[in-house]
Amino acid sequence: MFNKLFPNVELQDMITATNETLYMTIISVLGTLFLGIILGLLLFLSRPGGLWENKFLNWVTAAFVNVFRAIPFIILILLLFPFTDFLMGTIRGPKAALPALIIGAAPFYGRLVEIALREVDKGVVEAAKSMGAKNSTIIFKVLLKESMPALVSGLTVTAIALIGYTAVAGVIGAGGLGDFAYFYGFQRSDFDVVFVCTVLIVLIVFIFQFIGDILTRSLDKR
Repeated sequence: MFNKLFPNVELQDMITATNETLYMTIISVLGTLFLGIILGLLLFLSRPGGLWENKFLNWVTAAFVNVFRAIPFIILILLLFPFTDFLMGTIRGPKAALPALIIGAAPFYGRLVEIALREVDKGVVEAAKSMGAKNSTIIFKVLLKESMPALVSGLTVTAIALIGYTAVAGVIGAGGLGDFAYFYGFQRSDFDVVFVCTVLIVLIVFIFQFIGDILTRSLDKR
């Protein structure tokens, strides 16, 4: 039945492309989580009235975030080719897409982290200060802990954006479903391949959204 409906789809190749998309997404989400939290904390803590108030640090961090958020992802990939080649030893394949994916998504998530931290009740932070808590304790035990549901929700949004980024990266040889849809579907006019790739990408998005929603709800109940 499947072969009759989609005669040009090679099942094994499609599985490989799906695995590549999942690999790029999961690794880049982890990298984005790490770098995004650092950027968000720097933006929040170095702002006027923050724990690490520092006008220069805040300006530099904000400039980095704003610049890389403003660059279209397809252009960012091209700009990072020399860096990617130096770091990964190649500019093709799923691994080569990771630097651009992380650098492209981390500033976006960093802003979401900053917004989440701003929503933390100032009274809780002041109470921690009055009890003599160190800055590190306030950051990890108060700010990050209290904002955890919003951080997970923001990461879910970012992960879904990254799935779209992997499809864009695939057009220039990063592999994955985007690569498969373009080179083996669109360029050959085999639109059943494009359709199946689209369905699989939508399913991956739904799975990530489902997992993110469950985690957010469980954290909200704590």
